[in-house]
Amino acid sequence: MEFTVIIHSAEEGGFWVEVPTLPGCFSQGETFEEAMENIREAIELHLEGLREDGSDLPGENDLIISRVRIGEVTG
Repeated sequence: MEFTVIIHSAEEGGFWVEVPTLPGCFSQGETFEEAMENIREAIELHLEGLREDGSDLPGENDLIISRVRIGEVTG
């Protein structure tokens, strides 16, 4: 299985990562590599919990990630 993740730079350094199709599933790491390894583990644990609860595993069929460009903001 593959999941889309969103990686953010943390203000205090390092990275934090969220999984849009798994609400509440996030992790962090001091390096990009550590953050990615940690989110893999978090996803596995999240899916295990869903299986134990008898919940359906989510899919990403309706997930669209895009960028929107706007003009210069003045204020």
